[in-house]
Amino acid sequence: MNVQFIDFSEQYQTIKDEIEVGLKQVFEKGNFILGQEEKDFEDNFAKYCGVRYGVGVNSGTDALYLAMASLGIGPGDEVILPTFTFIATALCVSYTGAKPVFVDIEETTYNLDPKKVGKAITKNTKAIIPVHIYGQSADMDVIRNLAQKHGIKVAEDAAQAHGATYQGKKIGSLGDVACFSFYPTKSLGAFGDGGMIVTDNKEIFDRAMMLRDYGRTGRYEHKIKGYNSRLDTVQAVILSAKLKRLDSWNKMRNENARYYCELLKDLDGVIAPTIKDDRTHVFQTFAVRLKNRDQVCVGMKEKGIGVLIHYPIPLHLQEAYKELGYKKGDFPVAERIADEILSIPMYPHMTKKQIKHVCKTLEDLLY
Repeated sequence: MNVQFIDFSEQYQTIKDEIEVGLKQVFEKGNFILGQEEKDFEDNFAKYCGVRYGVGVNSGTDALYLAMASLGIGPGDEVILPTFTFIATALCVSYTGAKPVFVDIEETTYNLDPKKVGKAITKNTKAIIPVHIYGQSADMDVIRNLAQKHGIKVAEDAAQAHGATYQGKKIGSLGDVACFSFYPTKSLGAFGDGGMIVTDNKEIFDRAMMLRDYGRTGRYEHKIKGYNSRLDTVQAVILSAKLKRLDSWNKMRNENARYYCELLKDLDGVIAPTIKDDRTHVFQTFAVRLKNRDQVCVGMKEKGIGVLIHYPIPLHLQEAYKELGYKKGDFPVAERIADEILSIPMYPHMTKKQIKHVCKTLEDLLY
């Protein structure tokens, strides 16, 4: 049996009729850019996150970058972020001319280690970007308290955590601003690129709205130097249909994760995800840790099981950031996890038979 890393086919059948109607209306009206459907999705997604404002942009990377720009981050500033994340989290800082400052992660959740953040704060620190890695929130209480103590901003990288909660509050409502990706593989994914900035801060919202649309306040009135980064109406139609089902799909992901954990609990050499009591996990990614990861990764692929590694090289060891002067050994937890982590198939419509086959294949390769 082959098992894809992710399979959209059943998800598509669920929303097919609804999006066909919505797309037909957009095609007939011709409101492809910032149409009413896009504005409605912004409002509905912001409400879903428990905040007042949403700004649709063309990718999660742009959401992060424009959020940094909206916070006034620029040359001479420093922004703290985990070294174990996708490079977009750091690039958004670099694009502004500011300096990314990497910090190690927790052994259990793989999120930013708040105990390490305080030591990284300097007089130049202007923001912290906690990444809710794989679908579980970072320890936001400690991070927010540190930020408030030092007068710095918190920008959530929520690209992998649509619908997750921390102490009963939705991800996206826990900082000054939050950024989401709607890349197709996300829990809430478009049929192409897309992203969203959400916030409760009217000043951040107003600036982000201008930045994403050439810095203009009217058709040919440009208040600031802006960019062209807008979520198109076609993607908004698709995302609106999916948003209605997101909680249900996240519940299915959790059921799949529980079955995975049940089957994996007695396998020596396998570390399954840890879920903290004060938060929920949406399992955007189901990642296990293995001592012989590379060998198992090759074996799983040879046997028709879709697997990926998120992420094999921490950012402080990437050539793109060699000018920062980090070296191997600087962040030992992230480096160890990067050598052991393996993402196995996870999507809402997986069957128990598929999950059982994935686990049996993994077991056969381990022993």
